[in-house]
Amino acid sequence: MKSSSKNQAVGAFHKVKGKIKEIAGKISDNPKLETEGIGENLVGMVQQKIGQAKKILGK
Repeated sequence: MKSSSKNQAVGAFHKVKGKIKEIAGKISDNPKLETEGIGENLVGMVQQKIGQAKKILGK
């Protein structure tokens, strides 16, 4: 698997995982879990963008 594809896949995984944590934190009234979810979602977005940039640059 190319590095760019791998980054995009892992980024998507982190986004989904983060969204689940965020929703679970809201439902359980756990602000720490909600914040972790938001952070993981952002990490996923950044990693996906890195994968997209690598794909454009051909690395």
